[in-house]
This record gives sequence, C-alpha cells and structure tokens, in this order.
Amino acid sequence: MRDYPTNKRMMLFSGSSNPALSLKVAEYLNIELGQIERKRFKNGEIYVRFNESVRGADIFLIQTCSDPVNDNIMELLIMIDALKRASAGMINVVMPHYGYARQDKKAEGREPITAKLFADILQVAGTDRMIVADLHIATIQGFFDIPVDHVTAIPIIAKYFKEKQLSNAVIVSPDVGGVKRASIFSKQLGFPLAILDKRRPSHNVAAIEHIVGDIEGKDAIIFDDLIDTGGTLVEAIDILLEHGANKVYAAATHPIFSGDALEILGNSKAEEIIVADTIPIKKDYNRDKIKQLSIANLLAKTIKKVYDCKAVSDLFKGENLV
Repeated sequence: MRDYPTNKRMMLFSGSSNPALSLKVAEYLNIELGQIERKRFKNGEIYVRFNESVRGADIFLIQTCSDPVNDNIMELLIMIDALKRASAGMINVVMPHYGYARQDKKAEGREPITAKLFADILQVAGTDRMIVADLHIATIQGFFDIPVDHVTAIPIIAKYFKEKQLSNAVIVSPDVGGVKRASIFSKQLGFPLAILDKRRPSHNVAAIEHIVGDIEGKDAIIFDDLIDTGGTLVEAIDILLEHGANKVYAAATHPIFSGDALEILGNSKAEEIIVADTIPIKKDYNRDKIKQLSIANLLAKTIKKVYDCKAVSDLFKGENLV
C-alpha cells in the first residue's frame, strides 16, 4: 500500500473486458464509472490514461480475464501502473474471473505454476487488494501477500433453482476437486450430493469413469466453477441420463465457452445451462438452453463492504471460503 493519505473517496473504473457488468455494478452503487482514455499504438501496444484525478481515492478497478485474455491482462496491468503513479490511495482490483487459475500446481516436470505467477505480477504492478469470484481452487488466495476477498455466485444460482421448485433432485460434482463447492450448493438447495469420478489424460480432455451416489429417477444438477470447451460437460450429461437421471441441468459461475462450446452446449441434452456474467458471452447462442444470471449486485455489495471496512463473509454466511 502506498503512503498517500486517503481522502475516503470511492471511484469505480472499468477495463474493456466486461463493460456491461461494470455499468450494472456502478448503477447498484449509485455512482458514475470513471473516465478512461484508451488507444493502441500502431504496433499493438496499449495506451491508458485516467481523465480525472485519482489522488488519495479508494479505486475499484473492474477487469475480468476473458477473451482476448492476454490483452485484457496487459490492459489491467497498465491501468494499475497508471493509478499507482497518479497517487491513488488504494487500488482494489475486482476480477470476476481470475485467469491462468487452472495451472495452480505442477502436474508434470518442467511446468509453470501460472496462478502464482499471475498473483506475483498483479502485486508487483501495484495492486493493494483483490476481489475475485469463485476461484478454481481456494489455495490461490495463498499465492497473494495482499488481502483477497472471495465472492461466490452460489447464492444467485441456488435462488434460480429454488424458484424452479424441483422436488426430487440431486446435485452432482463433476469431479472430486469440486466436492466442497458442490456440497455448499447442495446444502443451500437441500438436495443430496453425487460425484463423478473424472480423470484428465491431458489438458482440456477428461474421461468420466464412475458415478458415486444415487441419481436414478432424479433431476440432476451438475455444478462447477467454469465451463470451457463443453465437451466434458456434454459427456457428463449423457452419462447421467444413461444411468437413469430424469433430467439434467448444468450450472457454473464462469462461461469461458472456448471454440465451438456454445454450439456444442446448445445442442446438448441438458434442460438448461445456467452461468453468471463474470465473462461476457459475445456470440449468438441458444437462449432457451443457456441462461446468464448477473452477479453485479453481489459485486456492488462486496465493494461497499470493503470500502466501509466491513466483513465480506457476512454476505455469504461464511460460505464463500470454498
């Protein structure tokens, strides 16, 4: 943290990755988004300038890791550096989707740990605090030496399914690593938990070998932190139906939707696929099948808690520490 005295003034700025979400957050906070000038030099380098004074202010800077991921990360780092050099009091980075999170450990020799590398880069750039949503794995918080407030979209997605009034359902964790997240979701809905035993022979490839739990004759809700290519999810949907599930729904916080994922998921046998708006869906898609819920109000409440120096965990009854 810089030594500049804060004048206790909140300012909210948006990167270019998810402006629609940023605007919604600003509306909930009843403030205007700050003005930023952006352009690119002819060689592709990014230029950023803040068009108003940020000296001594508590800055909340919203930028998610969406496609193009590396450009959005570089833009974020440049914005942080500009804020630091303009004497901002506190630089709070609000990152709905934390990028490079799936490489959180070495699975094989000579591999990087990019989740740690990214944390180091953000801190060296000048970040004072992080607000993130549904990290791929909770231990990433330990990669930071600054405060990290963890937000979860579980209450929003659970509310959606409560309104459907399903009476005979089961929550399905897509792998052993997601059991704690899925168990919190199942607790909020009051449904039992089942687990898919999944193996990953290579990146973006998974094989489902067993189902642990009773899914026959029930409506199954697969719950995960993200959906990427959609291939593994479609396989899980098909396997659950083959083993007697009545209907299969899927839900996740982050809609990465790489490649042909939207088409693959739109043609799947899922009843519905529910995601949050941590990442914008930029292509046309089957809106009857794929539905996006907003976490803007939740992020706004979290920002207000942080600004007022109050406990963020109160928003989630302690169930945001997955």
